[in-house]
Amino acid sequence: MNTDRVLSIFKEITKVPRESGHEEKIIAFLKKFAADRGLECKVDKAGNVLIVKEASKGYENRPAVVLQSHSDMVCEKLPGVDFDFAKDPIRYEIENGWMIAKETTLGADCGIGMASSLAILDDPKVQHPKVECLFTVSEETGLDGARALKPGFFSAKTLLNLDDEDEGYFCVGCAGGMDTVGTFSYTTKKPAKGAVFTRFEIGGGLGGHSGDNIGDNRMNAVQQIGRFLNIALGLGADLCWIDGGNKRNAIARDASVVLAIPARSEDKVIKAFNTFGNELLAEFAITDPDVFVDAEPVEWKEDAIDRRTAKALARCLVGVPHGVMAMSADIEGLIETSTNLASVKMENGRKIRVGTMQRSSVNSARIFLSQRVAAVMEMAGAKVKHSDGYPGWKPNMDSRIKDVCVAAYKKLFGKEPVVRAIHAGLECGLFTDKFPDVDMIAFGPTLRGVHAPGEKLDLASLERFYAVLLEVLKTI
Repeated sequence: MNTDRVLSIFKEITKVPRESGHEEKIIAFLKKFAADRGLECKVDKAGNVLIVKEASKGYENRPAVVLQSHSDMVCEKLPGVDFDFAKDPIRYEIENGWMIAKETTLGADCGIGMASSLAILDDPKVQHPKVECLFTVSEETGLDGARALKPGFFSAKTLLNLDDEDEGYFCVGCAGGMDTVGTFSYTTKKPAKGAVFTRFEIGGGLGGHSGDNIGDNRMNAVQQIGRFLNIALGLGADLCWIDGGNKRNAIARDASVVLAIPARSEDKVIKAFNTFGNELLAEFAITDPDVFVDAEPVEWKEDAIDRRTAKALARCLVGVPHGVMAMSADIEGLIETSTNLASVKMENGRKIRVGTMQRSSVNSARIFLSQRVAAVMEMAGAKVKHSDGYPGWKPNMDSRIKDVCVAAYKKLFGKEPVVRAIHAGLECGLFTDKFPDVDMIAFGPTLRGVHAPGEKLDLASLERFYAVLLEVLKTI
């Protein structure tokens, strides 16, 4: 298989810790990879790495190409799984033609793009012009590496982004994004004398990528825990603790609360939770068949959150919009604007943080949606901050590299690929702002379940993707 070298390198990458913001070990891995092969390598202040391989014989006069991927990964695991992303190698299996990590994310997003670039650097038989392999940092947490790139770090005027997730598709546009975070400050109160402490959990959601999967109507555990909390507070319970979701760009799979329930209200709250749970399982039976609810008594010695803040938080979690807000009027079937209610976390200093992320291919719509989210949070009493955000990538249907890629795919497989824009963030949006004269496109093998445990890579699609990549380098 053409991809034996790619998979061998990717398996080495799965052994290297590379959570967003902690890319030191993968940067060292890349530097050693280049040094072992005598290749030029440089690293900028942000941690972006560029490895250069000169043109193969006969290709010296062809234009150089950037092969771009990001070096970080989303680190998510199933509740209760004993796994440390800072030191443990990813555990994966090969099953029915897929490479899959069942308990954690696999990191094929974008590790398989990295491995493909490194395989080209490693293979003396590949025919190619000068290639500049660019590995950016902290893509998953805000495109920080792409944002920090300086003019002159690479020289090529054509860029292949290897971070798409559907083989047979070529991406020429993407959504922009930004974060909106609301922070509640609270005081404490003593629970009712003789109160019963109970932990209520919602779990088993499918989760997924907050761009690619936002239109699948999957359960958002953070919003649903807010839904139940709103009911329980109305029955006299006090909120002691809350936690749900994790990454800004992942749909929340699980969430839980600890409630102090006055003895006189215990039966009512448990009955309400059972009713709520049955309704939840029925609502998401198709999209999230493994959803479960659970309640168990717990030992608790700390005070509860004041009722005013608890009620405001619950109403905020219920009221903040989540999901698809608008479809594109230009491209049929493309989500234009969406928002993800990503997380609710308790922090030191008696703070509770609610994290959200807005996406849109129309920058003004993205900004307006962030204002809508902020308005709900502020009405609930939260202090709101917005991230700087990143721009969308406007499709260029006259792109020369798009034509080269389509021709390569048709030559290899005898059929037309799909040219599209996606409702996810790609670094190409920032690249178009920083390097307006660079012609670019994004493509990759088929991945499923990215940003969630169970992420998997279709090995047959990897073979086709890599064949197209080699053909593009050969014919550009």
